[in-house]
Amino acid sequence: MGTPMVRRLVEAGYTVRGFDTDPATRERIATPVAEPAAVAEGADAILLMLPNSDVVEQVLYKDGLLEAARPGTVLVDMGSSRPHSTRTVAEWSAGRGVPMVDAPVSGGVVGAEAGTLTVMAGGAAEDVARVRPPLECLGSKVSHVGGVGAGHALKALNNLMSATHLLVSSEALLAGQEFGLDPAVMLEVVNGSSGRSGSTETKWPKFVLPGTFDSGFGLRLMLKDMRIAVELARETGWPSALGESAVQLWAKAAQVLPADADHTEIVRWLRNEHGKG
Repeated sequence: MGTPMVRRLVEAGYTVRGFDTDPATRERIATPVAEPAAVAEGADAILLMLPNSDVVEQVLYKDGLLEAARPGTVLVDMGSSRPHSTRTVAEWSAGRGVPMVDAPVSGGVVGAEAGTLTVMAGGAAEDVARVRPPLECLGSKVSHVGGVGAGHALKALNNLMSATHLLVSSEALLAGQEFGLDPAVMLEVVNGSSGRSGSTETKWPKFVLPGTFDSGFGLRLMLKDMRIAVELARETGWPSALGESAVQLWAKAAQVLPADADHTEIVRWLRNEHGKG
């Protein structure tokens, strides 16, 4: 998702210095740099789009990005990280005079390319306001959802709901198909009824029915976010029985499907699990 996001920022007139571990991806960045810490040079904001909290901490601490950031630069973590880890990072960065905003997104690669992502920003109001202009280049809706960590918490909870919707919708649609119903007809009716969701309105029509399974968001990344969400529920003392069950089923799928499987391939797993593949 980082590549189309960089492209949109450049088109909006921003100077972007970027790093990626993949050399081919790095060369597609407007101004590529040779190491993570170099992106901080002259930057008013540092945007991270990384897979998890461990990688964020690696880049900030071991790779020297936080040390290279000048005081006053705003650090923005746009990936899906653990909320409590985010708060710890924010304390460290604040100690260096670098305020932090967590601003994860929803909308996938398609939303990144179109600039229609939903951005969930957590942090102090003045820090969110400072980075709102570039964030609005990336998303059609930028919402300040609370203090540092709030964005990552909401993103994880959103993805737990999304993944559970997809799983139960797929179970129902596959059962209907086995009965003899046409999946396209089922979707048309459901999407005008109370059973509709993002899974029936977007994921099944665009990625499952055509058989492409190429939404651009990995199954294991979805599972990681689901686990963050149920862990958050446990920490708050709120029950998450359905969420826990969904995590167990997605984890079974992750054991079988390829390492690079798209999250919509949960449907393939369901079919194979019941001998219908």
